[in-house]
Amino acid sequence: MKKIITKYGHIWTVLYALIYMPWFAWLEKNVKTYTLLHTRLDDLIPFCEYFIIPYILWFAYVPVVMIYVFFTSKKEFYKASAYLFIGMTICLTICTIWPNGQDLRMDIVNNNIFSNIVKVLYTTDTNTNVFPSIHVFNSIGVFLILCKSERMKDRYFIKISSFILTFLIILSTMFLKQHSVLDVLGGIALSAVMYMFVYAIDYSKVFQWIKEGRFNSKQYERRKI
Repeated sequence: MKKIITKYGHIWTVLYALIYMPWFAWLEKNVKTYTLLHTRLDDLIPFCEYFIIPYILWFAYVPVVMIYVFFTSKKEFYKASAYLFIGMTICLTICTIWPNGQDLRMDIVNNNIFSNIVKVLYTTDTNTNVFPSIHVFNSIGVFLILCKSERMKDRYFIKISSFILTFLIILSTMFLKQHSVLDVLGGIALSAVMYMFVYAIDYSKVFQWIKEGRFNSKQYERRKI
């Protein structure tokens, strides 16, 4: 048991779901008055029910990648958790402080399995709390997580496939009229910020520089005395 706890003790991070899910559900239920996000470019993007396929794949894409990283690298899983969970918290905080929504949805006239699934999606998911797009942010996030995985270093097919799926998911948010272009840009911008703080900065060197700076400062004071 001790070995299992030592090996998989990082599972405690999934407790974040106990924060995220109630918070998101509360926003979905209580946000009634909001800032409308709508651009001219949104009107030029046609509705296409077939994009429901990559949109739904997102619900498997994110957990599958996280489960893979969980079992392959504790260090990478902690970084992945920090990237996604901090970013998702920022999304919910923005929606709490600045309630937002969109009016892009339209009456679906097509009658096929794809359009019917979209109709169900519309009834279960509100048109509020859209900026930044969590769909976009998480999709880019798991793609970057795979790219940063040591075990995926030479697995180009998987990384290329991940990129294509990520790109299609981003498109799906707009072609299904689930998100405005502004929401997508917000998700991309947040992804860039989180990448910088989680992956681009080498904190071991930062802490070392701080430590050395303090040491040099003390040395300077001693010499001065």
